This record gives sequence, structure tokens and C-alpha cells, in this order.
Amino acid sequence: MKHYICQTCGTQYNAKRQPIAFCPICEDERLYVKDDGQTWTTIEEMRENGYQVEHRDEGEGLIGIGISPTFGFGQRALLLKTEHGNILWDCISYMDQEIIAMIKAEGGIDAIAISHPHYYGSMVEWAEQFDCPIYLHADDAAFVMRESERITFWEGNRHVINEDVTIVRLGGHFLGSAVLHWAKGADEKGVLLTGDTIQLVADKRWVSFMYSYPNQIPLPIREIKQMMKRLESYPFHTLYGSKWGEVIREDAKVRVKKSAVRYIQVLDN
Repeated sequence: MKHYICQTCGTQYNAKRQPIAFCPICEDERLYVKDDGQTWTTIEEMRENGYQVEHRDEGEGLIGIGISPTFGFGQRALLLKTEHGNILWDCISYMDQEIIAMIKAEGGIDAIAISHPHYYGSMVEWAEQFDCPIYLHADDAAFVMRESERITFWEGNRHVINEDVTIVRLGGHFLGSAVLHWAKGADEKGVLLTGDTIQLVADKRWVSFMYSYPNQIPLPIREIKQMMKRLESYPFHTLYGSKWGEVIREDAKVRVKKSAVRYIQVLDN
């Protein structure tokens, strides 16, 4: 029995003797199945094939954690260190002894929170290793492919992890797509971790929002307005996206608002 991992989306599955024929996450219209068909791996095979976990200091009390060479979507998770405990935002598919030792030296992981199903990765593997809960929005429960008692499904538009950190459901990309708000970050001006619920683009003065990034399906105007309404009461100066180097260091909320206005104007013409 093995916990197979989809090589396209990086999601780890319930243990089976053989992998299933298809990945429901990839079959969803937001994603795709590669031209050469569905392929699978495991953490053990990834180790044998030379994958490693790299980590970098991202500043602001954040440590980036990603897979080398690039795997799945190429996202990096973020370990947020707060005075009330460490939170892993989003997840990756692989782990090794080096990253386990590094994280333990930093105080471990007190909770895992994930923006949306494309970044579930091997979340249960990570939760078991660090003996911590996983917080997922209930609207995306159907996309959980490895069940665990460690998963807590929260509902509504906000879930408080500790007095400094709140998960905020914006919707859009998925029904339960969320961001993580760290109130004391950036000298108490606020930091927002977005996954790709809000997507950083090449021009860092702007962001974007999509139903499907690979298939280039936009969101309707009503969804953008709803996302901005849910975000309005959360101040933030800095914004971190889902990949290495995706950071807006200043005036992030102003740039998000301007981007939403521009997006709506383009769709409304």
C-alpha cells in the first residue's frame, strides 16, 4: 500500500496497492491532464530520484520551503513564525530529513493552513510528522484525496488561528479559496499570504485573479467585487504570493484594489 502522488498537481492520495486511473483534481476544468497521460510517484520515489527541499529566509519572520527540481505547480510553502506558534501556509508534496530538522530547530509547526486544493500537496504527511492540525475550508472538502482526523474543515469567511493570524475566505479561484492575514507583520502594518487566490504577475505594481490560470478562464465581475468586499477590513502593507520571488514589499493593499478596478473595467467594456 502506497500513498501515490499525482505528478501534475502534486496531491498525495489515500494509500492504495495501485494508483487510480485518473486524478479528480486534474480532471477539473481549472486544471488539465498532460498529453502523455496521468502519472504518479511517491515520496520514496522522489527521494530516489534526487528531489530535495530547499528553504530560504523570506524576511518578515517567514521561511520559504520549496522542492528542487521544480515539482507540480512549483509553489513554495511559507513557514510563518509568530509569538503564538509557527504556521505552515500552503504545502508541498515532498519532505526530507534536512527540512524536518530545520523546522524542528525553528520550533516545529503548530498548524497548517492551505489556500486552496492545488496546494494541498502531501499535507497529511506533514501534519503527522509535526503532530499538528490542518485547516481547510469546508467548501473545498470534495477535493481532499487523503483523509485524516488531523483535518479541520472551517466554515464562513474567517477562521482565527491565533490572536495575530486569521484565514480569510475570498473565494474566486475555488469556492473556499483563502488568504492568510498576519496582523503584526510588516511592523504591524499587516502581511497577506495569498497562494494564488490573488496572483502576482510580472509587473509587481499589479496582481490578477483567475478561475483557471493554466486554461486562462477569468472570474466574473461579481466574484472580484465579493473578494474585495471580504478583504476590505484587513490592513496589509506586504503581500507574498505562491512562488519564489513573488513579493510586493509596500503598498500591497493599494495595488490589489487598483488591480481589481482595472480587472473589472476590462471585463465591463
